[in-house]
Amino acid sequence: MCIRDRSPSSSSSSYSYSSSSNSSSSLISNSSASGNGWYSGAFAMPSNLPKSVLNRNLGKKNKILIITDSGVPKKHIKKLKESINNKSVHTLVLDNGEKSKSFSSFKKIIDRLFELKFDRSDVLIAFGGGVVGDITGFSASTFLRGIKYIQIPTTLLAQVDSSVGGKTAINVPQGKNLVGAFYNPSLVLISTDFLNTLSESEYKSGLGEVIKYAFIGNKKLKNIIEKNPEKIIKREGSILQTIIEESIKTKSKIVTKDEKENGIRAILNFGHTFGHAIEAKNNYKNITHGAAITLGMIIASKVSFFEGHITKYQLDNIINMVSSLNLDISHEKYTYSDLKKFMSTDKKVSDGKLNLILINKKFEAFKTAKFNYKNISKALS
Repeated sequence: MCIRDRSPSSSSSSYSYSSSSNSSSSLISNSSASGNGWYSGAFAMPSNLPKSVLNRNLGKKNKILIITDSGVPKKHIKKLKESINNKSVHTLVLDNGEKSKSFSSFKKIIDRLFELKFDRSDVLIAFGGGVVGDITGFSASTFLRGIKYIQIPTTLLAQVDSSVGGKTAINVPQGKNLVGAFYNPSLVLISTDFLNTLSESEYKSGLGEVIKYAFIGNKKLKNIIEKNPEKIIKREGSILQTIIEESIKTKSKIVTKDEKENGIRAILNFGHTFGHAIEAKNNYKNITHGAAITLGMIIASKVSFFEGHITKYQLDNIINMVSSLNLDISHEKYTYSDLKKFMSTDKKVSDGKLNLILINKKFEAFKTAKFNYKNISKALS
C-alpha cells in the first residue's frame, strides 16, 4: 500500500523513497520544503485495504463520495465501501474510458457535490484508473477552491504514473490535459491485488508507462525488464511489486526536483508529445493512453536516432525491449501531417516552438527545441 498525507497549505513538496526490511512492503514519503505538509506511504500486496490508515484519513463525521467508473469490478467497490467506517458514503460511477475526462463529467461531479451539500471537511475518493484519478483530483482542486481527496488507483498505469506527482486535468477538443491543476491527494493507497482483474489492454497500457522509466534513466528497471519479460507478462506478484516500486522511485525523484514542471519534470513526458497527438487523432477512442505513449516513445526514439543522439544498436534495443512485453510498436498508419495540428497545442510548446523529449546514448532524457522537423517525418514514415 502507498500512503500519502498532505497539508493544504503546502506549496511545494519533496519526495523520498525507502524500502523496509519486510520484503513485501516499502515506503514512500513526501515532505514539503517548508515543513507544512508531508506524505508517507507503504507499498505492499495485501488482500485487504488498510482500514485503519484509510479511516484515519477520512474522519467519522465527514461525507465521502467515491468516484469510480464502470470498468472497476463491483466487488472492488463493495470491498472499499465495507472498509470505510463512516456511514455517509456515496458513489458516483462514470463511464469507463478517456471520454469521461471531460467538462460534462466534471459538471456531473460538481453537481453531485452540491446535491450532497459537501463542504471543505468532506472527502472525495478516486477509485479507478488514471481517468478517474485525474478528473477527481481536478474536481477536488476546484470545488470550494479545494477539498481533500484520496487516490486508490486500480490500474497499473495509475499506480506507477498518474497517482504520483499531483497532476490533475481534463481533456478538451484542442488536446489532452490542457485544462487542469497541480493538486496533490492527501492519501494514496496502492495494491497489486487490483491488477489481477485488469484487462489485458489496460495492463499493457500500464506497461507502456513502466518501460518509459527504464528509458529515461532507471538502469536497474531496464535490466529487470530485459531479464524478466515473461514474468512481467504473466503478472507474477514479486516482479510486479518490483517494477512498480522502481517506477515510483524514478518519478518521485524527478518530481522532488520540479513539482510544477518548470524544468526536469518535463522528461517524464518522453513519448507523450507524439502519444497525446495519436490519442487526439483517434478522438480518444480505440487506443489506450499507454498504448499511444508506447508508440510515441518508439517515434521519439527514432527521432533521437536520426538526430544522432543514440546509435542504431540502441534504437534496436529499445524496439526489442518494447516488443518483448508484447506491446504494439506499429505506428505506420500515422503521418506527420496527421499529428502536426495536435502537436502544436502540446504543453511543451514555448515561445511558439515545439519542444521534444529525446534520449541520448546514456539513456538519459532531455528536452530540446533544436531538431530537424524532417526527422519527425522520417521517424513517422
